[in-house]
Amino acid sequence: MSEPVIVRPLRTGDLAAWKPLWDRYNAFYGRSGPTALPEEITRTTWARFFDADEPVHALVAESAGELLGLVHYLFHRSTTAIGLNCYLQDLFTVEAARGRGVGRALIQAVYEAARQAGSPRVYWQTHHTNATAMRLYDDVAEHSGFVVYRKLF
Repeated sequence: MSEPVIVRPLRTGDLAAWKPLWDRYNAFYGRSGPTALPEEITRTTWARFFDADEPVHALVAESAGELLGLVHYLFHRSTTAIGLNCYLQDLFTVEAARGRGVGRALIQAVYEAARQAGSPRVYWQTHHTNATAMRLYDDVAEHSGFVVYRKLF
């Protein structure tokens, strides 16, 4: 990977390159095969990235014309801050790019987007078994100590 890595906003022409990254990200978290996300969710997510009324955003890391990673984030209100909070929802890099600063560059780009939006914080969650990612996360942020609970319907 001698070519520089550029982090840039997702473009409508990126669908064919973004979709395999999205699929691999979802497979990593067990959303494949019979538990795959319905295609309608992927289509809706893609459309939201380009809808100015949606708070959902996407960036990609690119080198030599190839997408190496993606990050999706959204802004939302909170009861504990006046400014919008930034939730980094999805982060994925191709295996060959891991450990080469691509994930860090994507996170830093979200930090910059949050600063520009006046957001007081960026936060995210990961699975406790994702040790590789957590080494990076421990370097670029602090673990809040919170545990996530959820109820699916």
